This record gives sequence, C-alpha cells and structure tokens, in this order.
Amino acid sequence: MTTELEELLRGTTEVISLPELKEKLALGRPLIIKAGFDPTAPDLHLGHTVLLNKMRQFQQYGHDVHFLIGDFTAQIGDPSGRNSTRPPLTHAQIEENTRTYCEQVFKILDPAKTKIVYNSSWFNQKSAADLIGLASMHTVARMLERDDFSKRFQAQQSIAIHEFLYPLVQGYDSVAMKADVELGGTDQKFNLLMGRELQRAFHQHPQVVMMMPLLEGLDGVKKMSKSLGNYISLKDSPKDMFGKIMSISDELMWRYIELLSAQSLEDITKLKTAVEEGKNPRDVKIAFAKEIITRYYDHQAAEQAEQDFIQRFSKQQIPDDLPEQTIQVPGDKVLLKPLLKNAGLVPSVSEAGRMIKQRAVRIDGVVVESEDAQVDIPSEHVYQVGKRIFAKVKLLN
Repeated sequence: MTTELEELLRGTTEVISLPELKEKLALGRPLIIKAGFDPTAPDLHLGHTVLLNKMRQFQQYGHDVHFLIGDFTAQIGDPSGRNSTRPPLTHAQIEENTRTYCEQVFKILDPAKTKIVYNSSWFNQKSAADLIGLASMHTVARMLERDDFSKRFQAQQSIAIHEFLYPLVQGYDSVAMKADVELGGTDQKFNLLMGRELQRAFHQHPQVVMMMPLLEGLDGVKKMSKSLGNYISLKDSPKDMFGKIMSISDELMWRYIELLSAQSLEDITKLKTAVEEGKNPRDVKIAFAKEIITRYYDHQAAEQAEQDFIQRFSKQQIPDDLPEQTIQVPGDKVLLKPLLKNAGLVPSVSEAGRMIKQRAVRIDGVVVESEDAQVDIPSEHVYQVGKRIFAKVKLLN
C-alpha cells in the first residue's frame, strides 16, 4: 500500500526540500498548495495537465489547492526558456484565455475544493513605490545567473528591464498567498526558488518547491508543444485523442501513465509486471486512452472512440500475405524515417519524411504525426506507407 508521501512524490523531478515537505505534512493541517498559470493561450494540452494532476492528488489528501491565474504576470510575459522578449497580452486576450482555462481545469480539479485566485487582486493595489521596493530585494547579477537571461546576455540579445520583474512578481505571489508548497515545471526553477527567498524576506516559512517534468510529446523526443505539432489538446475530439495516445511508443506510455493516470503506483506496478509476463502493452494503452477520454468527455465517448479506432484499423485492408522481416538495430530506439527506408517501404529517408508530412504513414493503424518519431527496440508492428505498402517488422537489438 503506497503512502501519501509516496504518491505526492510520484513523477517529481526535484523537491526542495524533502525534509521540509515531511515537516509540513506532519503539521496536521491542510497545506496551501500553489500552482500558477499565465493565460497565454486559449487551450491547454496534456503537457499542462501534469501539474493539474499533482494538484488533484493534493486535493485527494485534503489539502487546499489554489489555482493561481497570472493575469497580472501575463502582462509582463514569462521569459522562461525564451531567447527573445515575449510580447505582452492585451486585457481582452487575458480575459478570454482565463475563461477557457477555468472550463478546462475543472475537468481535472474538484471545483468545490479549488480556490481560483488572480495575482492582479493584490498587484493592482500596489504602487510604483511598492514595485520598486520589491525590485530592490534582488540584484542584476543574481538575475543574470538565470540560464535564459545569461544566454541572451552572452549572445547580445536584448533583455527588457520589465522581464527582470517577472520572477519577483511570481515570487511575491507566494508571499501574498502564504503558500506552503508551490508546484511548477523544471523550467520554472529560478522563479519557484524566488518565492522561497521572498517569503524569508517577509518573515514567512519558505514554501516547499516541487518540480514536475516537461512531458514529452507524441514524438517522444521534444516537450509537448502546440508549435511543434506533437501535442494532445484537451479540446481534441475523443477520436483524435484516442488515436494520438495509441501512437505513442510503449516505453513513453509508462511515463504518460505515471504522470497523468489516476491509478495508484501500486496498480501501475502490477500493470508493468503483467506486461513483463506477456500482457500486450497495446491493451494497457487502450485502457489508458479510455481513462483520459472519460476524464475530458465521458465513458460513452471513450467506448465509442475505442470502437472507431478498431474499425479504422480493421479497414486498413491489410493483405493476407503480409510480408514479414526482422531487423537488428543497436540501442533501445530507432528513428522511424531511416527504419522505413531500411525495411524497403520507401526509397529514401527524405521520401519517408514527405510521406509522414502527408499523414500517409501508419504504425498499427495509427497515423504518425511527427517526422522525429522513434520506435522502441525490441518491438513488432505493422507499418503502412500510403494505401498499399505494408510490412510487419520485428526489431531486435
């Protein structure tokens, strides 16, 4: 039986610090859990929900979850991971994105147990003198220790002065909320630690920082991103959501399940054991896809998506004399494009890329979305290029 601490640590990449988290959990009171989201886009994808799932876990253990909408910080623009100044959003954009955020997050969080807060509610009350006082608590040298600022400075790329305010404003949010724990992605470490520093400066106990990984997209290589086209949107249809989940590799499936499934660690361990003993990982993936679709739609939509997928796969008209081949490849993964060439399904790697762009490549009936897609080794799948080229390829290392 897994403990509360084990479940809360599930999927985290770093906790600052674990002894402090244990002390706070031992206080015997609900902790204030903070996670901030700048409403920078109108819709969320599964990568965003990694934090939301962790928030839900805290709710299940009786803690007070505060979903912070950074309507004030969105006017500054988060410089995290940026090589240029992020354009600030208009009030109209912020209001519209905030509305759609709330619609989507309550598909995961319990509305009755979630407090929605806006950092404009305290920053709009601040004067210019207050902001200058906050800025006086940090040095430019300290700001330039931040990786993205440092890289831009060394590359002689512009850094607007207002960007230095972002970490300070995010950090002050923790002071205003008296946060016990703040959740964030690994790319937010500098900002998250700023909250600890400012809480100390304002004579508060510093928050525990829990960092979650950036979820890889469908290609299994780069982080999930709309701009890269490797994402699963919460607004995708059940049919598209099911197909995209089925397209991820068997190895990546476990990472998705650990970070996104409501199943306990104990149950996931049992599933892994079952697969090691011969259970088809495809069955595990189907069950996971149905769980996700049920969460964002309903059980009936999940059942229909499964049936649609099975029918699409069965209608691929796979020939009875399906050619089979075994290929030995070093390592534990291989890029799909050269694999298609080596298997004789396309004449060149560039042609493989062209066919993928045209959505004309399928693995086990699922359309491949990314040219950077990789395939696990060992594995055995049915590959299709166009309407008539098929092969069952077994990969060994």
